[in-house]
Order: sequence, then structure tokens, then C-alpha cells
Amino acid sequence: MSIAERHFEALRAKYPAATCAANPDGSAVVIIPDVALPAGWNAPTATVVFVAPAGYPQAAPDCFWTNPGVALVHGGAPQNTGQNHQPGVPPNWLWFSWHPSTWSSNADNFETYLNVIRQRLHQVR
Repeated sequence: MSIAERHFEALRAKYPAATCAANPDGSAVVIIPDVALPAGWNAPTATVVFVAPAGYPQAAPDCFWTNPGVALVHGGAPQNTGQNHQPGVPPNWLWFSWHPSTWSSNADNFETYLNVIRQRLHQVR
């Protein structure tokens, strides 16, 4: 079992509905439904998607997506978002240009990247 597979299995132990699909380029798309959103968003949960690049874990995941329609409670678009289609990511999903400030291939995993995503989602702006 690869490191990415082990990391996904650990993530799925906490998020049983999560899925992971391999892309032909060696990357993998991780989808996590029902991630809780704090007050300030127009929905209580979102589906989150990120790409584990080929070369993971030495290469860190970068950016993430949420299902279409996720917006700030007042209807505006969140900062640093837009459209950026990647293979395996559903079309028209909201792309967040958000990057981990640090990444250790020896210590970080899919769960720590999900925590990076949560940190961004808790910055309701």
C-alpha cells in the first residue's frame, strides 16, 4: 500500500464518505462530503475536494475546491476564489487559491491538509 493510500485510509476512518480517485498523471482527487462550515457561509456544510499531486507526500497538496453555490452569507464570493478546472475535479466547483504555509512530507498527511482547508474556511472573508 502506498503512502497516499495509507493516508487516505486514515482520513476515511474519520470521514467514511470520503473518496479518492487516481488520475492518469499519478495524482489523486480526494473528495470529502459534509465538511462543517462556520457561521458566515450560506450553508452549514460543503463538499471539499483537493488534489494529491504525483509525488505526494514530498509534493504537497495545493488549493482546494468546494461544491458550486458555496458563498458568503451575504451572497458574495469569498476572497481568493474563482474557477480553475483540474482533471478529476468536477466542473464549475469553487476554487480556493489557498496554500499550506509549511509542509513536512514526514509529518503531514491528508488530515493535516484538511486542517489547512478548515483554517481557510474559518476565515469567513
